[in-house]
Parts: sequence; C-alpha cells; structure tokens
Amino acid sequence: SSAHTGESGCSQHPYHCPLSRVVAGTAVRIKKLTAPPEVSKRLRELGFCEDQHVKLISRQSNLICMVCNARLGLSTQLAETIVVEPLPHKSRAE
Repeated sequence: SSAHTGESGCSQHPYHCPLSRVVAGTAVRIKKLTAPPEVSKRLRELGFCEDQHVKLISRQSNLICMVCNARLGLSTQLAETIVVEPLPHKSRAE
C-alpha cells in the first residue's frame, strides 16, 4: 500500500485535498465546502455541492471545471475551499 501522492494530485489516504491541488484532467467528487456560509451557498447554487462529480479541465490563472455539463472558472483561492476526493478509474466500487 503506497501512501504517496496519487495520480490525481491528492496525497495521503483517504486522498482528500483541495480542488486547487488536483491535476488537470482528473475527475473528483466534492466532499465538503470550507468557505464561509454565504460563499458556500453560492458555490452550491453553481453546482459545487457535496457528492457532485467535477472534472478539472485546465489550470491557468484560474481553474476551469466541468460541473453539471457546464464549464465554470474558479479562482485558486476559491478552489482551496472545496475539498474533493478522486473518483475511481472506470470503477463503481466504493
């Protein structure tokens, strides 16, 4: 069992990390939002809610994510407040 950084960019089991650390091209599941309540509420309105699957498309000055079939840009600071876990590759097993 290797406990080093996974392909996703998340390290240490159970591989939870901020969305800001995820490698482009990785699909993740949102675990929790740590932003202030009003910011978390807005994120949920945009589709960034718990258990939502998100794919990080690119990371330039902002992070571009695919969520609910829409592309959304997030600042790195905002992405820091979204805790995610990588989805298993083509596996439905939990």
